[in-house]
Amino acid sequence: QVQLVESGGDLVQAGGSLRLSCAASGRTLSRYAMGWFRQAPGKEREPVAVISWSGGSTSYVDSVKGRFTMSRDNAKKTVYLQMNSLKPEDTAVYYCAARTLGLALLNVREYDYWGQGTQVTVSS
Repeated sequence: QVQLVESGGDLVQAGGSLRLSCAASGRTLSRYAMGWFRQAPGKEREPVAVISWSGGSTSYVDSVKGRFTMSRDNAKKTVYLQMNSLKPEDTAVYYCAARTLGLALLNVREYDYWGQGTQVTVSS
């Protein structure tokens, strides 16, 4: 089993930056694809960014391209989401997830393990 714990969420002004972290335990992440997803009140959970187990391939939804960067450090069993130029519409609970195959897919249904989320609030 894999346990995931997100951290780094905060209240930030529009245009500001945050870095989210996701720490894994229980099993190695060395061959797990990882993803960041978010859910705003009254909305469906949606993908934000995903990364292959090797870190060699990343994908982003159009709304965050050029602003967000996902990375991973398998030695530290941690993945990150650097968020720059934040907008109020980025406000959501952000979830970290792991897929039991190495190929990262930008689809909520493909992920097997989920953290409890961390709140990101961007004020106008």
